[in-house]
Amino acid sequence: MSEDLPQDEGKARLRKAPTAFRTISEVADDLHIPQHVLRFWETKFPQLKPLKRGGGRRYYRPEDIALLRRISDLLYTQGYTIKGVQRLLRDGTDEGPQAGVTGELPLGDPPPAAEEQETAALRQALADLEQIARELRALAA
Repeated sequence: MSEDLPQDEGKARLRKAPTAFRTISEVADDLHIPQHVLRFWETKFPQLKPLKRGGGRRYYRPEDIALLRRISDLLYTQGYTIKGVQRLLRDGTDEGPQAGVTGELPLGDPPPAAEEQETAALRQALADLEQIARELRALAA
């Protein structure tokens, strides 16, 4: 009997309208982000304001979910730092009242931290290759 409950619960989620509010557990499952991370992001991104009902229960609007997807993409896929995403969202809100909410942000250049890491990795690879070349020349001589 208890095994039937998750299936019923999953079906209920599928039947929700696209404009329906979602609980934090639904959003966490859909985005594959732990609930505590979503709560943490609320403290870092003032644009993210889910509706809170009695007892502190959160309900996310479709706009909130779109913003969460954008934040997740910028942090986890594109390598931005939290400060970098904060700056993008802050700068994006200057373009209009909905710019930061919809998640449509100009990306521009890669974040400096990612660029510096890539440059350092390339320099290290070059140094390793030069060392190998020196060792090969010494063996050939």
